[in-house]
Amino acid sequence: MHRPQFAGDKIYHIYNRGVEKRKIFLNDKDYLRFIHNLFEFNDENPVINTDYYFNTFITKQDNLNKKRTRKLLVDILVFVLMPNHFHFVLRQRKEGGIVKFMQKLGTGYTMYFNKKNNNRVGSLFQGRFKAVMLEKQAHFIHLPYYIHTNPLELTYRGSTSIDAARMMEFLENYRWSSFLDYIGIKNFPSITSRDFLSNFFSGENNYRKEMFKWLKDKDKHLKKMQTVLLD
Repeated sequence: MHRPQFAGDKIYHIYNRGVEKRKIFLNDKDYLRFIHNLFEFNDENPVINTDYYFNTFITKQDNLNKKRTRKLLVDILVFVLMPNHFHFVLRQRKEGGIVKFMQKLGTGYTMYFNKKNNNRVGSLFQGRFKAVMLEKQAHFIHLPYYIHTNPLELTYRGSTSIDAARMMEFLENYRWSSFLDYIGIKNFPSITSRDFLSNFFSGENNYRKEMFKWLKDKDKHLKKMQTVLLD
């Protein structure tokens, strides 16, 4: 897929998966490390003493911003982590910010993963990340729902008889995404810049209500946004 020329005032759906579709997260520690990296590498400054910041992140995440002033490369609007892939919605803040952020993120996490897993060698991700610019209103309306409902594949893939209430309950117990923070449940609030989409969806309570409605007609909604869905 052709990668767009990233512009500062545009929003992009970003995706990558493990090489040969292999798992990139093997346990909770891996998910936490990657989320730590989402924070730590979103900075024009070089990474300093990552173990210190990682330990701080786990124990006192809300104090991270007080440790040093960051110069953000991107706004992370939405994210979800799955066993073998991830999805982001990003807005670039600095020229070249998305590319730099994704390079830092991919290199840093691969180094961690390879060292942790018996000095594994080689690539962890399946080539360069994929990206599509959001252009239509339907994309802004439906893409956050699509990304936040990705974890349903872990339990309900192929099922046609699961009601919206059960799916919502599952999502409210899945930690590795920005969904909980968008519905007012504090999870990883320091990672995301939520004002833009929260205003778009008229706040936390309304986003939860609209998600519930969206789940009832999920397949129909997805057909409206095929041009920004990445396989």
